[in-house]
Amino acid sequence: MAIPEAKATETSDKAYRKIINSWAMYDWANSAFVTTVMAAMFPPFYRALVISAGLGEANATAFWAYTTSLALFLVAIIAPVLGAISDYTGGKKRYIGFFVGLGIVATSLLVFLGDDTFVLGSILFILANIGLAGANIFYESLLPHIAKKGDIDQVSTRGYALGYMGGGILLIINVLWFMNPNWFFMPGTGFALRASFFSVAVWWAVFSIPLFRNVPEPPVVRAGQESLNVVSAGFGRLIHTFRRITHYRQLLLLLIAYWIYNDGIGTIIKMATAYGDEIGIGLTDMIVALIITQFVGIPFSFGFGGLARRLGAKRSILMGLGVYVFISIAGFFMQTAIHFYILAFLVGMVQGGTQALSRSLYGAMVPRSQSAEFFGFFSTSSKFAGIAGPLLFGIVSQVTGGSRLSIVALVIFFITGGFLLTLVDEQEGIRVARKEDAAFSTLGA
Repeated sequence: MAIPEAKATETSDKAYRKIINSWAMYDWANSAFVTTVMAAMFPPFYRALVISAGLGEANATAFWAYTTSLALFLVAIIAPVLGAISDYTGGKKRYIGFFVGLGIVATSLLVFLGDDTFVLGSILFILANIGLAGANIFYESLLPHIAKKGDIDQVSTRGYALGYMGGGILLIINVLWFMNPNWFFMPGTGFALRASFFSVAVWWAVFSIPLFRNVPEPPVVRAGQESLNVVSAGFGRLIHTFRRITHYRQLLLLLIAYWIYNDGIGTIIKMATAYGDEIGIGLTDMIVALIITQFVGIPFSFGFGGLARRLGAKRSILMGLGVYVFISIAGFFMQTAIHFYILAFLVGMVQGGTQALSRSLYGAMVPRSQSAEFFGFFSTSSKFAGIAGPLLFGIVSQVTGGSRLSIVALVIFFITGGFLLTLVDEQEGIRVARKEDAAFSTLGA
């Protein structure tokens, strides 16, 4: 009898690993947009479009900052409602598919941008960013459903590590195209740049397939009678969450802390190459530095998963935020490409780990029966707060005529967010979430 039981266990473990790896591969897929488009190649390209319209260097950086802020604002408005509707109707993967499609189409259309088309560039980037962020709401809401108890930190960091690897590999390919277009029978760097944007769309589409094929759709748990109007049902559950938010005090405190410190992290990601371009660092140097960030991030993301086992997720995040404080201060004094390389290495050490552990800590404190709704709040918190960082960056850049004071101002996000995080009692948050799951299950029955 022991042999069949052992085989069943082996089969179950194999199926579990397939689900986890397929889920994590979506980080591999969408990170191409984050690296090639959002972080590396599109910001300097966009600044060139603005400058070609005769609007100047400082305005070019500021307009990019305002574009990213507007994209975050629009996502923040729709995120909680979409999460609530998804929890009520099911179909998380269907929602992922819609937003992935939007992101892919908008990204592919970047190839048509030319001189004086920075407004169209803003529109397409905003649509692509909505696709990225909208899909992530539902993608991340799958995490507490698929991860076994005790595995959530490791599963989350696995996704970030694969994201670093996938985004880094495509970025290397794109850099080779840009630096040596004749090697690949391309007519010039402009063509190579546009080909890079299109390659992101293809990469995103192809490597999203395992998620749709292998990750199961979570069951839908409803309390009370089923409503025929899914929109009103979605709003009803959203209102329910607002009314009961005081029951999740630790989760709310974590959200506020994450809201603040992740704004600093996101601003560094979005503004790094625009800032570097403004102070005279070459595009090739910046892209190579970002490749270093990607591949440094792979072992350090896994390392943060191990660190969380020893120190706990909260302490590990706080260590990462301390490094970000140093990065922001050092960024003010940055002068050369070597400085950019050093700071890129430091970002790679902490970026994936702090974000992955924030996601998993939140997931552990979320009621599973309302995961998409609560991850909608998670996304809303980061997106609404994320508006402030780029907006501040852009305003300071325009007022002072440069961005050095903008980069050092980010310190306040890391210090304030880190302090609030120290006040979170994660064990109490987990206990309240499990209690809510039990109560919700009883109502649904």
